[in-house]
Amino acid sequence: MQSINQKIQITFPKDIELYIKREDLLHPIISGNKFRKLKYNIHNATSLGYSTLLTFGGAFSNHILAVAGAGAEFGFKTIGVIRGEEIGNKIHENPTLSKAKEFGMQFYFVDRTSYRIKEDPVFIENLHKKFGNFYLIPEGGTNELAIKGCEEIITADDKDFFTHITCAIGTGGTFSGLINSSINKQQLIGFSSLKGAFLSEVIRNFVSKTNWNVNDEYRFGGYGKVTDELIFFLNSFYNQTNIQLDPVYTGKMVFGVLDMIKKDYFQPNSKILMIHTGGLQGIKGMNFVLKNKNKEILKYDEIFINK
Repeated sequence: MQSINQKIQITFPKDIELYIKREDLLHPIISGNKFRKLKYNIHNATSLGYSTLLTFGGAFSNHILAVAGAGAEFGFKTIGVIRGEEIGNKIHENPTLSKAKEFGMQFYFVDRTSYRIKEDPVFIENLHKKFGNFYLIPEGGTNELAIKGCEEIITADDKDFFTHITCAIGTGGTFSGLINSSINKQQLIGFSSLKGAFLSEVIRNFVSKTNWNVNDEYRFGGYGKVTDELIFFLNSFYNQTNIQLDPVYTGKMVFGVLDMIKKDYFQPNSKILMIHTGGLQGIKGMNFVLKNKNKEILKYDEIFINK
């Protein structure tokens, strides 16, 4: 499978053209930016002779499921260090962890206090004592090799055609790769799922260009949170375009771009490319939460999970 640039068939003012790069089509499990981030890490782990991958994530982490799927596909044992001890006896209620378990991932559940020091050398050494030798992939997958993979999202044709490139930001790795592969006359906008300016500092560690900015105005309450307005938008967008968006990352970015077009942020004749970073597996978990709150749900959760 490969990604495509799909034009959004909506008439915009000032002859603005809007496209979405369907990175969600790259792989049914190792989807979107996770495919890009893991590509060179898998190559490196193989060349160094590792047989086990260990990484970190929350209960509904796209990254956890992607690593589990990659392990199953490329012959690695996988270990997921999961935030929240209480989740350990509720795996059957969690579609993300249930699927990761099907792919053979072994879980290690830790309390939230311990999880905060997961990068501490003593914590890592204790993991080695418990699990032996492993190739460590950071939470969210962001490292130099991940950024190298994300640099391949933008093609030569994209550089020639698009004036703006937009992307949702979690840990900053995907956006850093996009910045590195962009040309200076392009403007890049990262839509943060978190509040605060710290992400800009993280990104500056990986890039030298200045043709970018981080927007945190479309968080809808913060990471992993949604509103009725966002859910209504995502269902409406799907009905109009037949494109599924996840509610944690890409969905918020697309909402933001369309709102900024309405507010005349973009110049006439702008050609905007939105990056669909996947994450569709998280829809089922979000719907589980919304149903328990008697809220409106996303109408397309079964479409992805049955692939």
